[in-house]
Amino acid sequence: MPSAAHPVPAAGFPQPFVSAVLDDALAAGARVYGLSGLQGTGKSTLAAQLVATAAGRGLRAVALSLDDVYLDRPERERLARAVHPLLATRGPPGTHDLPLALETLDALLAGVTVRLPVFDKRTDRRRPRDVWPRVDPVDLVVFEGWCLGATAQDEASLERPVNALERDADPGGQWRRHCNAALALAYPALWQRIDRLLFLQPPGFEVVPGWRWQQESMSYTAPAPEPGMTLAEVERFVQHFERVSRHLLQALPSRADAIATLDAARVPQELRVLR
Repeated sequence: MPSAAHPVPAAGFPQPFVSAVLDDALAAGARVYGLSGLQGTGKSTLAAQLVATAAGRGLRAVALSLDDVYLDRPERERLARAVHPLLATRGPPGTHDLPLALETLDALLAGVTVRLPVFDKRTDRRRPRDVWPRVDPVDLVVFEGWCLGATAQDEASLERPVNALERDADPGGQWRRHCNAALALAYPALWQRIDRLLFLQPPGFEVVPGWRWQQESMSYTAPAPEPGMTLAEVERFVQHFERVSRHLLQALPSRADAIATLDAARVPQELRVLR
């Protein structure tokens, strides 16, 4: 694959790579093309580039993010009180509004005008429905999310904590078992809406904290700076995702339809079409 002159995703992915990914979606006849990748891999950047490239070919495409169907903060706070305090933190399995995600995808597949949900991470709240963007019928939905295609682990794998967060905040394993049960029972229906899945494969989970910190740092240097997490907060935050992320790295290469391998600078090295 061609290299980029600047780090990805700040400068975007190389256009030949974007075009090759779109070719893969179109050759497969996909209506919903899934982009799965760990935090910081550039999923939203690639999704936006795919939509723009599709428009250049006369196709109507739209990007939908799993991040925009989080449960609203009050709902997660209720879960935190009823099940486990860690469920107040958005992102892990069990903290998404799956009926909303399914309703949105099904409306897009039905070819009707639909409002796309929007979640405001600055306030940790879902924005009111009347401000959600209205989208007319489209040819292609690019659906992106950090855990797309994730499957549940076996019970034995849940026994030992994978990091300090699980050791200290979930010593009995109640939180991780709740997340795992959600992956086993609730998420497969959503994954079934995906016609074709591309995995943006990083060198390993070890790069994720640094990539996530790079994203966070951009909030401090933007023209209108926004309050963000400290480095210590980012390092703790990514631990919420470590277990499922490591399982994805093991399991998804055999389940995805295509794999884009990324180097430590997030530059795509190869696009492999598996099926």
